[in-house]
Amino acid sequence: MEETRVRLEPWSAADFPLLERANEPAMTEHLGGPESAGKLRDRQHRYEALSAREPSAGRMFRVVLEATGESVGSIGFWEREWQGEPVYEAGWGILPEFQGRGLAVAALAELLAHVRAQGNRAHLHAFPGTDHPASNAVCRRAGFECLGEVDFEYPPGVPHPSLDWRHRVGPPVPVRRQGGPVPVTPSG
Repeated sequence: MEETRVRLEPWSAADFPLLERANEPAMTEHLGGPESAGKLRDRQHRYEALSAREPSAGRMFRVVLEATGESVGSIGFWEREWQGEPVYEAGWGILPEFQGRGLAVAALAELLAHVRAQGNRAHLHAFPGTDHPASNAVCRRAGFECLGEVDFEYPPGVPHPSLDWRHRVGPPVPVRRQGGPVPVTPSG
């Protein structure tokens, strides 16, 4: 469908107005509320710096609606350690007037393709709050596997009941069996 086709464009200094829109109460309800102007400027600098690093380190993107060229939100991934494994974490936000049209799922599909091509870790995780049915539905529709409920800190220092969603993005991990390794085909 043409109305749900999106492209991802690397985050730049020109995207600060989009970050300001993403900081509105409706967009931050499940993220601890709006950030101060200073924290928002710091976030903009982190997004720009992340997108200037080598592609396997992560990226932030502006989500652009193909049909109109409008900026409809943001999506990104970054490196982290989770339960002893080096993984990627993903996060996204679609502006309220564009929600409910499948754009987050379309953007996540584009992000997964980018991570598969550029990444060097086996898994991409997302941690939407248990109280955020829309983001959990995005994970489900994008083919993530739900690993269960966890206490995830966001904002940092504030534990929040979340679901741990995982998607394989790296090469198959060999399973050791008697007689040697047996390759496992990625399921997601």
